[in-house]
Amino acid sequence: MAHVELSLSEVFGEAPAEQESDNFGQWSGTVSRAAEPCLLIDADTCVVAISSSGCDLLCLGAPEDVIGLPLLEGGLRLVDFTASPSELTEQETDKIPPLLALHSGRLARGLLRVRRPGSDAGTTVDAISTPVLTGASVAGSLTFFSVV
Repeated sequence: MAHVELSLSEVFGEAPAEQESDNFGQWSGTVSRAAEPCLLIDADTCVVAISSSGCDLLCLGAPEDVIGLPLLEGGLRLVDFTASPSELTEQETDKIPPLLALHSGRLARGLLRVRRPGSDAGTTVDAISTPVLTGASVAGSLTFFSVV
């Protein structure tokens, strides 16, 4: 399993006060250009940015097709891990890493099973999410994905 470590302090140096307020904007640009499968959602759970590889892995089409839509209404089909997979309930989807990190303000990690269109089979994906802060409040969450 790969180890991911993030640090903006060394890359951007000491951030002036006006840059601190645009922390979310910096992550949006980074995610949009990333080669890795990743996703950024805002506090309303809307997709702000997603990498092309993230769209491919999650079977979401092109990034412009899902940006601005709520994460769970943009075509993401999550199913359980049973032999006959069925869609997750609302109670279960509230516990997926991107939403858990957003609501708890803490790191979240878990496995997701993504259903491919036109197939009963699912792809198992490891998701690691962290809250993204603006000032002292949680403005969204950033998630990195990896096929298991």
